[in-house]
Amino acid sequence: MNSPSQPPAVVNFQKPSGRPGQRVRNVVLLFAVTLAIITYVDRVCISQAAPMIQEELGLTKVQMGYAFTAFGLAYAIFEIPGGWLGDRIGPRRVLTRVVLMWSIFTIATGWAWNLASLVVSRFLFGVGEAGCFPNITKAFTLWFPQGERVRAQGVLWLSARWGGAFTPLLVGWMLTGGEGQVGLGLHYKWVFLIFGLLGVIWAVSFFSWFRDLPKDHPAVSPEEVEEIGHADAGHHAMPWAQMFASRTVLALWGQYFFMSYAWYFYITWFPTYLKDHFTGLTDMQRALLACVPLFFGGIGSIVSGLLSAKVDRMLGSIAKTRRLLGVVGMSLAGVMLVLSMQTENAVLSVLGVGLASLCSDLAMPGAWGACMDVGGRYTGALSGSMNMAGQVGGAIAPMVVPLILAATNNNWNINISLFALAYFCGAACWSMVNSDDRMTGA
Repeated sequence: MNSPSQPPAVVNFQKPSGRPGQRVRNVVLLFAVTLAIITYVDRVCISQAAPMIQEELGLTKVQMGYAFTAFGLAYAIFEIPGGWLGDRIGPRRVLTRVVLMWSIFTIATGWAWNLASLVVSRFLFGVGEAGCFPNITKAFTLWFPQGERVRAQGVLWLSARWGGAFTPLLVGWMLTGGEGQVGLGLHYKWVFLIFGLLGVIWAVSFFSWFRDLPKDHPAVSPEEVEEIGHADAGHHAMPWAQMFASRTVLALWGQYFFMSYAWYFYITWFPTYLKDHFTGLTDMQRALLACVPLFFGGIGSIVSGLLSAKVDRMLGSIAKTRRLLGVVGMSLAGVMLVLSMQTENAVLSVLGVGLASLCSDLAMPGAWGACMDVGGRYTGALSGSMNMAGQVGGAIAPMVVPLILAATNNNWNINISLFALAYFCGAACWSMVNSDDRMTGA
């Protein structure tokens, strides 16, 4: 019988034979996966709708850059508060609130009537999304044994990337209409409404089913609780001194800043780049090519998750595995971007960009896994601070791109060269990461 302090569970899953409660852990992963997809669908949608929004609201590229940057800025500012709040009151309450918040402002984006309302909507959308991945990572720390966490992160980021990858094609189909065109022909505001409602449905379902601790869920047996291990759901202090004193933490912040600076190109200006640089493409061809970077990134994430255990056994060290995948992945990402500029063939060039995304995402599960290893009960705060550093890069890049274009007569290669340089800097940061460097009390 549930204690008075615990809300009743709506769904009670029968435990499968052999591994009691394993199905419950899988449902936790399923909730995380669906949320990752919703997150990236909501985030990437605006890049595909941007030309229509610019035309309807009379915005220049620089002004549209303000809207992109508003999201990244808010996302950066509220990462640490979102992660800290998850450490304090648990991921269940935090995730429910932030998903409802960003869903509302996803809808509001479609109803923006001028630049100011669009910027405010995207800023508040970013405030909500900032709490997502730190709290999913906190939930993984509470629900998964250490040996399963990187694999869970690999599946999570595969889903996130593929959710974003297919968004341009989905949104293109929803927006395209008229004689001789296959599509729904919806106004973009209805697309934002549909995507926002998906988040509302998720939040209600999650709050009804999820519990912060496995021992509080009626479908989890004592044996399964013991297998997962005991974890502290709440901790109040922000360990600032420990974070700034740790070379590993500083390196994690640095690699995520540089990774995100380059990666935000894929979800903001990439469709515009295709339109400007490859003028012979049709709208649907551009939508298909816009899927490539995030689709390949998803492959990189799941390959990293699957390879990690094998590389661990070869090297005899989880910390060495994280470092190796980080250095190699981000170095190759920079090389692939350089190669993408060497051809005027649209398919080959986009393939190079896609391979850069794939290589970059070899480092992604390990970065979040390192936060769980190093942070322990401070996982929410540490992962939030790392993602904050990333979103600072993500806020800067969308604003830098149009400024460089304006100063160089629309020369996209300068921007892509800077993205490649960012990847090389990220690889240098990864060479200093040691996930065996635990925070005190972690």
